[in-house]
Amino acid sequence: MDNVNHTQDKAPDSPLELIHAVMHQYRSQQYQVLRDGPHDLTHMETKVLGFFARHPGATQSALAQDSGRDKAQLARLVKGLRERGLLDAQADEADRRNVRLTPTAQGRAVLEALHEASGHLAAQAVAGMSPEEQQQLAALLRRVRENLAGSKNGTARG
Repeated sequence: MDNVNHTQDKAPDSPLELIHAVMHQYRSQQYQVLRDGPHDLTHMETKVLGFFARHPGATQSALAQDSGRDKAQLARLVKGLRERGLLDAQADEADRRNVRLTPTAQGRAVLEALHEASGHLAAQAVAGMSPEEQQQLAALLRRVRENLAGSKNGTARG
């Protein structure tokens, strides 16, 4: 009954529609691991946790600046991650008003599970392809990405 994302007007085999479908399917399966796990994390919660794993000791303000997201939304996400024991907070020694955030061991384990699931999905996605086919696919996708990046600047390549 839900035909919102399944419009009949779109060519099902157009390259960009296929890329979109593949990424949607990949993300859905990737985050199913987290939803089925003990923490039931959303996509945004995972992104927030990943930011602090890449930037341990960063502040919520740094996250807001990096992501461009609403500070109130980020505050709710950070609070939820802290309450579930996935983020640890320490007051900045130089300025106690700033709180430095770092993933806990449990938070790092969640990210590792996601990374592992991503690796399995990546292998599943190219199963049956020769190394040459995988290289060709990667080269074609890089070209699509470059074409789109060029079109942002009004210099699409042909």
